[in-house]
Amino acid sequence: MTASLELSGRGTYRLRNVISLLWSSLYVSLRRLIRGPHLPNWNWALEVTTHFLRTQSRIAFDMPHIVEGREYQDALIFHSPAVARLRIEPVAGPPRGHWYLPPPERRVATALYLHGGGYAYHARAHRNLIALVAWAAKAGTFALDYRLIPEHPFPAQLDDALAAYEWLLASGVDPRRLLLAGDSAGGNLVLSLLLSLRDRKLPLPALSLCICPWTDLTNSGANMRANEDHDWVEKRMADRWARWLCQGRDPRDPLLSPVMADLRGLPPVYVQAGSAEILYDMICAFVQRAQEQGCPILLDVWKHMPHDFQAYGDVLPQSQEALARIEQIVDACVRRKPDDIAYPFQSQP
Repeated sequence: MTASLELSGRGTYRLRNVISLLWSSLYVSLRRLIRGPHLPNWNWALEVTTHFLRTQSRIAFDMPHIVEGREYQDALIFHSPAVARLRIEPVAGPPRGHWYLPPPERRVATALYLHGGGYAYHARAHRNLIALVAWAAKAGTFALDYRLIPEHPFPAQLDDALAAYEWLLASGVDPRRLLLAGDSAGGNLVLSLLLSLRDRKLPLPALSLCICPWTDLTNSGANMRANEDHDWVEKRMADRWARWLCQGRDPRDPLLSPVMADLRGLPPVYVQAGSAEILYDMICAFVQRAQEQGCPILLDVWKHMPHDFQAYGDVLPQSQEALARIEQIVDACVRRKPDDIAYPFQSQP
């Protein structure tokens, strides 16, 4: 099975997206013919899709109103075979979202997934990544449709995540088999939720999976500029989303920028990043701070990979490796099979 496209929404947006994809295919093919890959180990599919996503993101971002940008971004999305392998069921709420359900014989855990998109865009564009992570984690996964910015600034998203987590606990989910997972802004929300759960003395999950997490809303780090040519997200986008989320709050608040938080007392956190993404510096800074404070944390980095490269699934060897690594970490933390897999996290002091 191969990746597929899903088109929706108004015809002009669908047509513009298709033309952009065709242009990206032609441009990248010619560029690779003349200059070779943009970065080492970039295959044609990664390079075309990254170029297309950069174009799509810029067009959506520059539209006069965020509602139009959301519709444009959702007009063309990619699906991998993982989407077809799962049963996807809407939940009208509260909380509102979708269940991503692998076959019962594959499920070993339950996950709460918090999607990326700068807190400004719908979960729809992340459906493929959510499905890939749900399959890799062997988890019945509830993907929350939290409230979006700029209509709903912080702490609306954290309040929604807390409500969803408590809903899962109330439904009988064992926290020892409960995972938190999120990408980009959703990774930021995972960490904020963890801090809130700890401070409220609520049962903590067995593991948190943070995929390319946004850890510093001040958007510091040289890679915010240095990696813009390689990534499909730009600093100007992150800066606007941070302003919308904070709405006058100090972006250095630990619940907004976990890189500045007291991280002691958290359960295991597994982080993945690509060295070519604009968030790379802040991700490394967060992991270093967590290690210094004794938080059980593990970081895996894939060289030359852009933001959310895991979404490429079977199309990209590095994505396959990252998803297989998620499966391994979940097995180690949830199933606890010491004869097969070494437990990767050190105990807290």
